[in-house]
Amino acid sequence: MPSPAIAALHRYTLAESPTGDPRALAALAEMLESDAAAAGFGTAREPHPTGDHLVWTLPARGVPGAPLLFLTHYDTVWPVGTLAGMPWTVDGDVIRGPGVYDTKAGIAALLAAVAAAEAPHPEIRVIVVADEEIGSPTATGLVTAEGRRASAVLGMEPPHPGGDLKTGRRGSTRARIEVTGVEAHAALDPDAGANAIDELVDQLLRVREIGAGRPVLVNTGTIAGGGRTNVVAGRAHADLGLRFADPADERAVLGELAALRPVRSSATVTLRLLSHRPTWQPGAGGDELLARIGSVAAGIGQTLAGRPADGAADTNTTGALGRPTVDGLAPRGGGAHARTEWVSAAGVAERTALLTALITGLHRST
Repeated sequence: MPSPAIAALHRYTLAESPTGDPRALAALAEMLESDAAAAGFGTAREPHPTGDHLVWTLPARGVPGAPLLFLTHYDTVWPVGTLAGMPWTVDGDVIRGPGVYDTKAGIAALLAAVAAAEAPHPEIRVIVVADEEIGSPTATGLVTAEGRRASAVLGMEPPHPGGDLKTGRRGSTRARIEVTGVEAHAALDPDAGANAIDELVDQLLRVREIGAGRPVLVNTGTIAGGGRTNVVAGRAHADLGLRFADPADERAVLGELAALRPVRSSATVTLRLLSHRPTWQPGAGGDELLARIGSVAAGIGQTLAGRPADGAADTNTTGALGRPTVDGLAPRGGGAHARTEWVSAAGVAERTALLTALITGLHRST
């Protein structure tokens, strides 16, 4: 007989929930809200056309002060229909299925922990984001507002391999370079036009120079433009993925990208940020929070360490705000965004126990 958390994870996994599919997300949201209410949360939503963000509140019981904020998400990278070739399976300790590791097991463990927690505890706030996998473009304002009023922020993203926590993250920005040219007949009057694709190529060479010599990752992920080979292309764009280890480099690179100017006088070049997660550097607030979490973990026989991570998440936002933040509190496993994705059944039990202890004991570890 599976534990309540594993049974819940099974239900969540069968409710496929890709980013940007409001119908699929809504079906899982109903399930999650029902389980959250059963665990004692009051539930609310911030509506968006591409998927609602869920906001849950557990009132304080005997511990006054600012709330403890948990950040998680219910969207996945997997389209509806993935289960047909990547089904839910349990083989000993290994549970497989789309989204089990990133990060539906974290939600299941958190709800099981809240249901098991006893007083006293502070106010608990949970934000369950609908578009985390594309940089939380509609959720960042909500995360910022909730982060500013929290005593501490605990991220429910997957941990490092083996279970260690995450104490910092690279900055991550998705940016689009948009070029408008002038259309003309490519054979009869080419000089009357300004080729947007050619302009875009020249701009991408500049982008490469901007990133060179800095510890910055710049990936041109997609390009598109033009329409016909006998027409000078009037429009083109490229989407960039940028990762930063240092806020100074982040400011410099984004500033230089915003200052790009066209090579062709009749073309225009603009930069649009699709999503932006600032660099979260390890700091005193996070270090002190990690120590407190480690103390609570030791009290239930668990050993935890922490270190920065390369990937980005909503904890970038709260960490960059200077709020005490630690991430990676979802159960251990592996294969995020891969067809080998798996989560440990024992890890689900371990994290449920840890989260229960943190809800009731983190305030006493100061």
